Amino acid sequence: MLETVSLFLKGLPVEAVTVIIATLPIFELRGAIPWAHAATGLSWQTIYLYAVLGNFLPVLPLIYFLEPVSTWLRRFRLFDRFFEWLFARTRKRGKMIERYEALGLILFVGIPLPVTGAWTGTVAAFIFGISKKWAIPCIMAGILLSGAIVTLVVLGGSSLFHIVK
Repeated sequence: MLETVSLFLKGLPVEAVTVIIATLPIFELRGAIPWAHAATGLSWQTIYLYAVLGNFLPVLPLIYFLEPVSTWLRRFRLFDRFFEWLFARTRKRGKMIERYEALGLILFVGIPLPVTGAWTGTVAAFIFGISKKWAIPCIMAGILLSGAIVTLVVLGGSSLFHIVK
């Protein structure tokens, strides 16, 4: 799927592709950093910077517009079912946030596992009632942490691959 996205974006500068991949809810940093490392000649610092920037881009619109948009859309049965599913799934996965609030949100966003990240963390902040003034810096801290972890794993795997060769 990531290959399809990168083929669709072919022709754009690699920095822009890295940002775009990092904005997408399925891939985020977990997709952008390995893709950029494998497909570009960018330094790890540049990759990290563009991936973090891209991953943070959707946070502000989500945090400010999730409530009014979801409230308006829930008038329609299809969207009501979608938001019910999304919020129930996020509540189930957000036990750490419920228990530790801000620190839990940082860790939830920062530990790069499936179904965690900035998108889900933003939804979780809304569901668990974490104020925007705390949620935004916590999500950013989580993005920075996640980017560092993914970058270290990619660089470590890359180094290991070169040693084995």
